[in-house]
Amino acid sequence: MIGAAQQGAIGAGASHLVSGHDPEHDSLERALADFTGRERALVFSTGYMANLGVITSLVDRGDLILQDRLNHASLIDAALLARSRDFKRYPHNDVESAAVALKRFRGEHPKAGAVIATDGVFSMDGDIAPVAALAELARAESAWLVVDDAHGLGVVGAEGRGVCEQQQLDQKAVPVLIGTFGKAFGTFGAFVAGESALIDWLIQSARTYIYTTAMPPPIAAATRRALQLVEQERWRREKLHELIRIFREGAERRGIAVMPSVTAIQPILCGSAAMALQASAYLRDHGFHVVAIRPPTVPEGSARLRITLNAHHQVDEIQRLLIALEGALAPMLTTDVST
Repeated sequence: MIGAAQQGAIGAGASHLVSGHDPEHDSLERALADFTGRERALVFSTGYMANLGVITSLVDRGDLILQDRLNHASLIDAALLARSRDFKRYPHNDVESAAVALKRFRGEHPKAGAVIATDGVFSMDGDIAPVAALAELARAESAWLVVDDAHGLGVVGAEGRGVCEQQQLDQKAVPVLIGTFGKAFGTFGAFVAGESALIDWLIQSARTYIYTTAMPPPIAAATRRALQLVEQERWRREKLHELIRIFREGAERRGIAVMPSVTAIQPILCGSAAMALQASAYLRDHGFHVVAIRPPTVPEGSARLRITLNAHHQVDEIQRLLIALEGALAPMLTTDVST
């Protein structure tokens, strides 16, 4: 990143299609395509822009957009902006309901297009989408499948290649893969990966790519270095998953009900916003930054503590967090478990 900054200005200075596209962008896109097993990749300035650009580019006014009810807001907003004929949200991870909705639409509009979109790892619940089943549905019904794997890439799968690696899905099964750099990679920005024809189409049609300043080249350089660490330092994922195991086992012993998740996102349902805020303040006073997530980010009655673990955490910190959680959640706990 320092070297890239020394070679020119910090900012890109313009959009990609004017004069903002730099060799650092090219290098990052090639590395991302190789990492994800796709033909090409295209870098966007933010994940929000990537989702808006992809969805609005793939659908026409007569098409269907079908999304998981718990998808990230950027996917929901993209569907609203696309102004397609039909936008439906199926119950969380309910592939059967998605199939019913898609087949009904196909029966009424046999020549229309359709897009199925889902998070890979859901940002507020931490669970993983049944992408393999959705891929089969998309194949059977000739629909695009879009997977936003912002929280999976870098940490899910033996090589950190996300839910597609975990569920053994290639470019044919998941033709549109979206990822962000602000999570496991620790930088800023996003990308879309897929066939060359898809990337060419996005370059010509995705307004959030065409009409905004390109990612700063030093950020692209830093992201490429982060990608190298993901590929080379497998121990980081191994340590993270060991910490997840220790946390979940410790929570169970203490009667702390953590939502079902095998990822770095470990939410604890509090119910009321007041309870979540009170617990978050207690943890802050005891040295832990745990954010209270409350409506409208999550539905009424499902406010929660969103604990996010990473490879820099230590076992003793996890143990101290568990003890602090007992105090923070004392009004909710029904089981007295010794520390």
